[in-house]
Amino acid sequence: MTEQTARVDKRDGGDKPDSAVVRDALGVGVAVGLSGFAFGVTSAGSGLTLLQTCALSLLVFTGASQFALVGALAAGGNPLTAAAGAFFLGVRNAFYGLRLSQLLALPRAVRPFAAQWVIDETTAVALAQPTRRSVRIGFTVTGLSLYVLWNLTTLVGALGAEAIGDTDTWGLDAAGPAVFLALLAPMLTNGVERAVAGLAVLLGLGLLPVLPAGVPVLVAALAAPVVLWAHGRSTGPAARGGDR
Repeated sequence: MTEQTARVDKRDGGDKPDSAVVRDALGVGVAVGLSGFAFGVTSAGSGLTLLQTCALSLLVFTGASQFALVGALAAGGNPLTAAAGAFFLGVRNAFYGLRLSQLLALPRAVRPFAAQWVIDETTAVALAQPTRRSVRIGFTVTGLSLYVLWNLTTLVGALGAEAIGDTDTWGLDAAGPAVFLALLAPMLTNGVERAVAGLAVLLGLGLLPVLPAGVPVLVAALAAPVVLWAHGRSTGPAARGGDR
């Protein structure tokens, strides 16, 4: 912890130029922000109005939760169940906030506004920076560019969906899940993470025909503790044996 604190407390002697931080942050913001188009199309195709769709992006602003909510509603799920699934997906941002609050060390008056931008992408960019200055730049540029572009493309996507009519006919109902999978796949870097993803897919798809819409997503969340427990059981004896 001392080493980490020292690392982010360096102000001007950082190893990364501001321009490089801005370039990386903009790259993430633009690449992910364009996915708002898919959300706009999916939301409008699920029956939400233009105002409801745009309000979700403006106020919720956490892509996975937004896709989960409209996906469950499109499948005929209970609104409360759909909201619960979206909520549990969004809880991870609270844990991101605990770490980012230490790295950013923002004034109290600014923290409520910064909290709106605590998502996967801003966290990833911020944690990759070597100094507090670059952490703040990376977080701010990523958050601003992503928030603006995500909301603009959400609007365009929703308007486009209304113009073309039935999104199922065009196959655009699959846009949301496809984008979500494309964002998730590169994050699976080891066997445990792939096992969690694989079991979650099996649970979600297997329970889809027998449980109400939105509930399979909640049950699929059990994949993480199950895999971690099994992994601990398999590695525990080997670790103990190595200590003898």
